[in-house]
Amino acid sequence: MVGKICGTGSYVPENYYDNHDIAKLVDTSDEWIRERTGIVRRHIVKDDTTVSMAVKAAKAALENGAVKAEELDLILVATITPNHITPGMACEVQKELGAVNAAGFDMSAACSGFVFAYNTAQAYIAAGVCKTVLIIGSESLSNIVNWEDRGSCILFGDGAGAAVIRAEDGEIKPCVMHSDGVKGEVLACESRHQRDWQKKEEAKETFLSMDGKEVFKFAVKKVPEVITELLEKTEYTAEDMDWFILHQANQRIIESVAKRMKVDIDKFPMNISEYGNTSSASIPILLDEMNRSGKLKKGQKLILAGFGAGLSWGATLVEW
Repeated sequence: MVGKICGTGSYVPENYYDNHDIAKLVDTSDEWIRERTGIVRRHIVKDDTTVSMAVKAAKAALENGAVKAEELDLILVATITPNHITPGMACEVQKELGAVNAAGFDMSAACSGFVFAYNTAQAYIAAGVCKTVLIIGSESLSNIVNWEDRGSCILFGDGAGAAVIRAEDGEIKPCVMHSDGVKGEVLACESRHQRDWQKKEEAKETFLSMDGKEVFKFAVKKVPEVITELLEKTEYTAEDMDWFILHQANQRIIESVAKRMKVDIDKFPMNISEYGNTSSASIPILLDEMNRSGKLKKGQKLILAGFGAGLSWGATLVEW
């Protein structure tokens, strides 16, 4: 059996900061941010939470796929910004949806989270454990961003995306996943949930920290490699792919990947200008926009590729 995406959904808060708003917080400008990242605005939670956004995206995906919540066997939520330590996000989403027959658990793989969740869903379906799986990427990154750090606060936004996957006859498609914890410190966030954290100077500022240059070098090297590794597991070439749907981290990263792979940039859709980097939510938000705009056609071949904190990276082949 293989899992087929039958519905997509997404949600972002109405509230947003554009580059001019950011320039009021730190020493930067609209031109500087656009030139280096391609970002124009990023949506920021005001009344929403990571859970409420996940639920709204999930409901949209269920409606789009004509699937009832009671039909779900499993709910996977990828996030690094849950509302609570426990109960997990997936259980909170299950409650709000009324998905009484679904088990659920969370996955923490940051910007690779949605790809890892998709691959996990495929494995459960191929094993015959589940028939209908809901996967969600949802993040409130504005809650862990240091709004006084120019190097990081310009990048991140909030939002959620979801997809419903249903079992049908066929063979599971190839996927590739990697992690390198040795280099994890280049993109990290200290936890407050440790003994006597208030007394530790190094633990007081529990904000996201990032070595931008190292992350950029990692992404432009590993993403083409992992896509090539994936393609080698198939009978296809890069030219056979209709779309490369990459994690929306930075426009320059995506352009560099396309250049290194010698693939037309038009095959690399982007919406980073509107949302910034939404971590695990970026791929499903873009997937939903493409689905609802009619860009995705039956039979098209897509590669989803995520990369980020961990360090973790991966890619998977999807036939629409």
